[in-house]
Amino acid sequence: MVLDAVRECVLAVGVRRTTLTDVAKRAGVSRMTLYRRYPDVDALIRDLVAREFGAMVRAARDSARGGVHARARLVATAAGIAGRVRRDELVRRIVGVDPELVLPYVLDRLGGPQRIAVAAFADAIAAGQGDGSVRPGDPQQLAHVVLLLVQPFGISAGAVTGTLTEADLDRELKAALDGYLRP
Repeated sequence: MVLDAVRECVLAVGVRRTTLTDVAKRAGVSRMTLYRRYPDVDALIRDLVAREFGAMVRAARDSARGGVHARARLVATAAGIAGRVRRDELVRRIVGVDPELVLPYVLDRLGGPQRIAVAAFADAIAAGQGDGSVRPGDPQQLAHVVLLLVQPFGISAGAVTGTLTEADLDRELKAALDGYLRP
């Protein structure tokens, strides 16, 4: 309920203009109730983004279950995550209104969503190495490179709107990932 209220606030006014007072009002709780659980708005935003991104990863993984081997499932999952990020209303709002908040996580460090993705990719890579469909190498290192390949297809795809369609982006990302992971 509280995270749903945070989501509504961010969609309405952006991250920077979302306040604990606004969230409390939308959630129908007191500010003190929020302060007991969250020290500030940033903590609320982090939990919201982790929840939303975790749901995107689960949905992408679920839709990729029919792949013939682990590499095919990983490629489909990764492309599914990128597509969901591209189309996600919350991500688009944050990137559109408060893009400076995203830059540190694209340029300098990993945040919670990237760590969720890397963990999912590493597990899938290890499974692919087990079934022979993914090349040898440290699954964590390979997973970090997969993240570097996937991330711009989700966050930066707006830069090529009009040049590449959603289908083009998915096809090209899948080709890049499959080529990188193939033994």
